Amino acid sequence: MGYIKVVKNKAYYKRFQVKFRRRRESKTDYFARKRLVTQDKNKYQSPKYRFVVRFTNTDIICQIFSTDLDHDHCVAAAYAHELKRYGLKVGFTNYAAAYATGLLLARRVNHKFGLNELYEGKTEVDGADYDINEDIKEEENSPFKANLDVGLKRTTTGARLFALSKVLLMVVCLFLIKIADSLVQPKPKKEKKWEPDPDKHREYIFGIHVANYMRKLKEEDDEAYSKQFKRYIDAKVGPDEIEGAYTAVHKAIRADPGKKRDAKELGHWKLRKEPKKEGAKYVTKPQTKKLTLSQRKNRIKQIISARLKKQGGVAAAS
Repeated sequence: MGYIKVVKNKAYYKRFQVKFRRRRESKTDYFARKRLVTQDKNKYQSPKYRFVVRFTNTDIICQIFSTDLDHDHCVAAAYAHELKRYGLKVGFTNYAAAYATGLLLARRVNHKFGLNELYEGKTEVDGADYDINEDIKEEENSPFKANLDVGLKRTTTGARLFALSKVLLMVVCLFLIKIADSLVQPKPKKEKKWEPDPDKHREYIFGIHVANYMRKLKEEDDEAYSKQFKRYIDAKVGPDEIEGAYTAVHKAIRADPGKKRDAKELGHWKLRKEPKKEGAKYVTKPQTKKLTLSQRKNRIKQIISARLKKQGGVAAAS
């Protein structure tokens, strides 16, 4: 048996330092964060803005953050479940929903900083490359700039997070990070060399790829179709209605990006039974006062006496 060098001995573990809590929980990449938020000292109170993209099983979260010395400040936010206010019934986590969520955030940011009239972006979505820097004029305000923060998610070709970032390139401007079409547009598995295909990209933006799969699955296996697309069937959304639905969502977002929730809408996916009345206050439970030492002792005596009485009654009955 050869010589085996022991590396992780007692001395090693005594010096071992665990990573930060949020890194252990796979929430924050501090190596990337340091480079995203660090600003030159001669640029006082001019923070770097981060475009934060996160995906969950049922939702898409995209936010614009600025960083202070001790905390992060959320400038604007948009969530995929808000698309329900703009007419979308199902499909809140696919590529098309990611694009619509990014559009919602972009229009909110432009409206917040008074850039909605200066930078309309690309109104006709055809999937082709577009850079808003071409529309900048010297006498006008420059577009909003932000760094893309993807967290610990892998930046693979055709990922949904690039749908969000690409729409911000179409409406606002991503500073330092130019999202190439080769990353945004999905690449066929069989083809080794990538070539730009705006029509293919447009299919993903409007959910046509979902519609094509629905038609294919319905022809091959109707039972599997009924199981996989149950929510679409319940919402009465067929393959022919998907493209029109996302087109209407884009139009509604541009018309009113700050649309408020309905009177019956309560939080995430829930509905109120009745609309909330104006000026109504939520009823809270009255706070109980802390018992004194004598009150706690008296309460214990009452519990003991009640138990003894119960035991005596049982013994008398027997």
